Amino acid sequence: MPQPGSAPPPVRAPDEQPRAGFFRVLAAVFASFLGIRKKAAGERDAISIKPLHVIVAGLLGAAILAAAVLSLVRFITHPN
Repeated sequence: MPQPGSAPPPVRAPDEQPRAGFFRVLAAVFASFLGIRKKAAGERDAISIKPLHVIVAGLLGAAILAAAVLSLVRFITHPN
């Protein structure tokens, strides 16, 4: 029984999915970079991930990818 004066728990529709967490957004963006998305996972993520989070994670992933490629090129071309 709820305590007097306490707010009731939030009510969600039975088919409503919770919002995706940070690591789920990063995993979705990483899988998209590699091109290994399943249709069901893409549809699920389209419902639970906000577009702003995808943009931020995509920019972060692109920066990490660019830094990794530049580091690899410098390592290979660096004279001993």
